[in-house]
Amino acid sequence: MTADAPNRKQEIGIPTAILFMCGQNSIRSPMAEAIAKSLLQPDIYIQSAGVRSGEPDPFVDVVLEEVGLSLNHKRPHRPRTLEEIEDDFFDLIVTLAPEAHHTALELTRSHAVDVVYWPTMDPTVVTGTREQRLDAYRQVRDHLWKLIDKRMKPIRRAPPASG
Repeated sequence: MTADAPNRKQEIGIPTAILFMCGQNSIRSPMAEAIAKSLLQPDIYIQSAGVRSGEPDPFVDVVLEEVGLSLNHKRPHRPRTLEEIEDDFFDLIVTLAPEAHHTALELTRSHAVDVVYWPTMDPTVVTGTREQRLDAYRQVRDHLWKLIDKRMKPIRRAPPASG
């Protein structure tokens, strides 16, 4: 890919920098970030943030590890807010919770950025056994995986060559 490729992507409406947002950056947005980093081209800048900072959720690690992913690939995941994001240029913000969507719309009123809302359940509302609660997290993981895979086809990684 040439150095002009990111500009070409922007010209044709393909995002080059994506931010996933939820309420606390503990479950949905970091899960989406991990999935997107595994499915999308490596030159796409991908981050996640919350409206406010929450606590890391160990169930996220469990359900991501089931599919060979990790939040702690290069460094341990620490939930962060928008203010803590180092780079603030994103051409696509994907919000996963109503609170995050309203915040993103408010903050981007005067910016050329696309904000899309993917309603995604909060798995912490599910009660029951450990396995029942993990199933809720798996549903969120699978929901996000399908959305990212389907809606971001133009920027997916090429499948490995068979030989």
